[in-house]
Amino acid sequence: QVRLVESGGGSVQAGGSLRLSCAASGYTVSWRLMGWFHQAPGKEREGVAALDTADGSTYYADSVRGRFTISQDNAKNTVYLQMNSLKPEDTAMYYCAARTTATFWVLREYSYSDWGQGTQVTVSS
Repeated sequence: QVRLVESGGGSVQAGGSLRLSCAASGYTVSWRLMGWFHQAPGKEREGVAALDTADGSTYYADSVRGRFTISQDNAKNTVYLQMNSLKPEDTAMYYCAARTTATFWVLREYSYSDWGQGTQVTVSS
């Protein structure tokens, strides 16, 4: 069984940084797209960043572009989300997601079939 396990969440003050990790375990599978999503209480899950493993292309939501960076370490089967200049509105549960084929809708929740359990990020003002 394939598992995606997030880590690295925590509590920081506004302006601080965190790096989230998403480690894949289980049988070997080639994921084409890796994504990060966040969900605040009472709100829908939203796409934050995505990475196309075929060519390294990255995609970001407007709200995080320039502050967040998605990257991968193939040797470790791990995807990262570096979050800088954090704002209180970034407070949410962050989820890692994966899919095996390409799609135009890289930041849509319905595009992904595999999900991690989430890691909480809290940013205080």
